[in-house]
Amino acid sequence: MSDSPFEPDDSAADGNAGMRKDLTSYGDRGFSLFLRKAFIKGAGFTDAALDRPVVGIANTGSAYNPCHGNAPQLIDAVKRGVMLAGGLPMEFPTISVHESFAAPTSMYLRNLMAMDTEEMVRAQPMDAVVLIGGCDKTVPAQLMGAASAGLPTIQLITGSMLTGSHRGERVGACTDCRRYWARYRAGEIDAEETADVNNQLVASVGTCSVMGTASTMACIAEALGMTVPGGASPPAVTADRIRIAEQTGAQAVQIARDRLTIDKVLTPAAFENAMRVLLAIGGSTNGIVHLAAIAGRMGLDIDLLALDRMGRETPVLLDLKPSGQHYMEDFHAAGGMATLLRELKPLLHLDALTVTGRTLGEEIERAGPGFRQDVVRPASQPIYPQGGIAVLWGNLAPGGAIIKQSAADPALMEHEGRAVVFENAEDLALRIDSDTLDVAPQDVLVLKNIGPKGAPGMPEAGYIPIPRKLARAGVKDMVRISDGRMSGTAFGTIVLHVTPESAIGGPLAYVRSGDRIRLSVANREISLLVADDELARRAKETAMVEPTAERGYRKLFLQTVTQADKGVDFDFLRAPDTMGKVPR
Repeated sequence: MSDSPFEPDDSAADGNAGMRKDLTSYGDRGFSLFLRKAFIKGAGFTDAALDRPVVGIANTGSAYNPCHGNAPQLIDAVKRGVMLAGGLPMEFPTISVHESFAAPTSMYLRNLMAMDTEEMVRAQPMDAVVLIGGCDKTVPAQLMGAASAGLPTIQLITGSMLTGSHRGERVGACTDCRRYWARYRAGEIDAEETADVNNQLVASVGTCSVMGTASTMACIAEALGMTVPGGASPPAVTADRIRIAEQTGAQAVQIARDRLTIDKVLTPAAFENAMRVLLAIGGSTNGIVHLAAIAGRMGLDIDLLALDRMGRETPVLLDLKPSGQHYMEDFHAAGGMATLLRELKPLLHLDALTVTGRTLGEEIERAGPGFRQDVVRPASQPIYPQGGIAVLWGNLAPGGAIIKQSAADPALMEHEGRAVVFENAEDLALRIDSDTLDVAPQDVLVLKNIGPKGAPGMPEAGYIPIPRKLARAGVKDMVRISDGRMSGTAFGTIVLHVTPESAIGGPLAYVRSGDRIRLSVANREISLLVADDELARRAKETAMVEPTAERGYRKLFLQTVTQADKGVDFDFLRAPDTMGKVPR
């Protein structure tokens, strides 16, 4: 055995660790290590530093991503935690995706970010990785990539924004964004007030202050065991968030030493816990799509029937907008996820391992007995008796569809109406505000071709606006159906994720204006009241041409993207073998 500091030692326990890990291929491994050390020493590192466990820190800061506006402070704190624990922090950049700044939609770029994350984690020497994410698609993208890369991994959430104040009313993005915009479209407020509230809706950097997709994924990440305890709820600009970042850095060193790889945390039990939490927080419908994608990387499929059964016994306990009244900073003050998990304890797999090396049950016990608060309800007094999300089936959605029942109008949950059909997003934009649109409050708005391939990227256009002439007449909600998604911050009686999508010949493609549609949330039904032979005739008469592209990422996307029930991931990125379904 050579004593040279430049000779990799595969026989040693740490022979493929730290700076020796995954050497660049030059045909001479000793030279590869010699060259690597020569270049890194150009940045002023000593051999003593380079001999420590290496913790990579994925930097997703971007001027285009105000949700990650605190990334520099978080990175500094993570580095401090890593060094205090005896490790070497190595920051590296990856793609950053913001919901409001990504065209045509951030979902279109989620898989690209996941690929970037996976390959950078694989390519560069690190014994563990800290993933810094917050805005809607970044956390799922990072967990998807890390699940495939297989290293010890810990997620650091950027944190929610603070709330603002508009004319004495507390406001926060983005449920209140939609509420005020709806008032503006209805003529209830003028352009001046709309401009005023625009200045107050986002009071600091950070993610949406309500239970939108970003907050949902933060809670899911902690429920999966992928964050340090308390990692979901501290607002972005607080000292609590910085302390969480320091703890995350220290814990990253520990999981590197323990070789606590991500597959030991992302187990079937962990995914079931995450689904319980998704239902109990009134979480974003997007959470199902993202969980399906992350689970698919681990060789697991989401069983929508079982998820719906789980929802019937899992009440909504978190009183946050859009299902309730509070904001994320209130949830943090109420004890955050520990308070929620304590109430859900009888429904959880308490033996699921977390990145602390302890089980979820042990972490709940370590959090203490809790205290009096009014944000997380006791199970005996839920804000909604079932889970926030219900799964619908029927001839309109053979592969299933989703409704966020906790944010819907109870009067519309059992409804039959006439379809008013829009063929695509352009058709919707052209006609929705026309005074000549043939539409009535009891009708059902249908939007086609906004699914994974149809848009492409499955945009959040499923939150179809109330037609302007009805909004001005005081109509606040209607049944709306599409093969797309909606923001977790949105509300209304909206059926989403209709599978298979219209662009590949799903039944939604053959709906015509004037058809009757029945929604029964109680019966979990979404049905087109058209005879099977008539639907077959329409399908035969319709020349379906699936969307295509000539080059680049769009071509890859359209050729390989899966449907909503498989997470809208690329088929070649899923695990090669399916081990089973969750929930079991």
